[in-house]
Amino acid sequence: MLPGATTDRVADWLASGVAFLTGRQAGPPLVPPGAAATLARELGEQLADVGVGIDGAALLAERAAFTGGRRQGSMSVGGSCRLLPTADGWAAVSCARPDDPLLLGALVGAELPADPWPAVADWLAVHSGADLAERASLLGVAAAPIPRLLPRAAPFEGGGRARPAGEVAGRLVVDFSALWAGPLCAHLLGLAGARVVKVETPTRPDGARRGNPDFYRLLHAGHRSVVADPHDRDGRRFLTALVEAADVVIEASRPRALASWGLTPESTDATWVSITAAGRASNRVGFGDDVAAGAGLVAGDAAGPVFVGDAIADPLAGLTAAVRAVTAAPGELVEVDMTAVVAATLTGGESAVVTEGAQPPRTRPIRGEAPDSGADTDAVRRELGC
Repeated sequence: MLPGATTDRVADWLASGVAFLTGRQAGPPLVPPGAAATLARELGEQLADVGVGIDGAALLAERAAFTGGRRQGSMSVGGSCRLLPTADGWAAVSCARPDDPLLLGALVGAELPADPWPAVADWLAVHSGADLAERASLLGVAAAPIPRLLPRAAPFEGGGRARPAGEVAGRLVVDFSALWAGPLCAHLLGLAGARVVKVETPTRPDGARRGNPDFYRLLHAGHRSVVADPHDRDGRRFLTALVEAADVVIEASRPRALASWGLTPESTDATWVSITAAGRASNRVGFGDDVAAGAGLVAGDAAGPVFVGDAIADPLAGLTAAVRAVTAAPGELVEVDMTAVVAATLTGGESAVVTEGAQPPRTRPIRGEAPDSGADTDAVRRELGC
């Protein structure tokens, strides 16, 4: 047993598939620090109260089961994030979006070649983690220093058990999110019987549509899809009507994005689920890998830190958001700070080599098809009288 660890903590990591994804490519799996897999398992158990039978811990590694991702040490399982040394420590830097090479060029003050990583590594080597955090926030770069000392956070004491605020079946969930955390929340609410409408704009479709099609189908099967242009008067009216009709609204971007369209928690009686990288007051952009590392969730050895699992902050935040959504009162603003969610699990238990028992990631059955982008726009407009 690890010092300060419990048998359940280690067993949950081994069973989740995350330990299998943690470590160096040519080395053994590692048991990560903290108790995130235990929290995920307990959150999944809470969803049984609304009729969802789910292995919450297994959700943490589920995407890699579809993509075939494997542990890659200081490169993320998905390949878009790196752990690199800074002048005073280590940092996680993501390059996942089409515009990220330009943003990274602005970060380092140079036009970058097709492979941006050598120039980024050279810049980080002579700049502190604080320098990186300040410039990344200004430029919208998804990057964060890894804390040397873990920040003080609310201690992890298990998921507890909150009672559902009411019947979930039949509720209208309007999902403005993309990628993994928000769509997972919407997916879980859909499994509980909610009616989910996914919203995209003409210029910003969900980037996950370019990813593994089966994983996308898993999270979006049975939902409806609408496309509306918030810069168009009719489009904005449509979005306003949709939010006014909603029981739950999910956003997973900086709050100013929807606020610029006139959509805020104060504009609706719906439960508003706001998933952010580091809180609604922060300007930080973050994805699952850099957020988890920035919260302090890394494993490693004498050679340096390695990633824990595959973008683990995303599914952990999605599970947290779903449980909080079903236990929230109408009109409540539910804030899910991904960094804080991860940090709260880092209470005891260091990373260690796995000698046996690390289970590979596993999939769930896909039930149905995911709609094409905008497939239900006209039908939903008619239903709302738009």
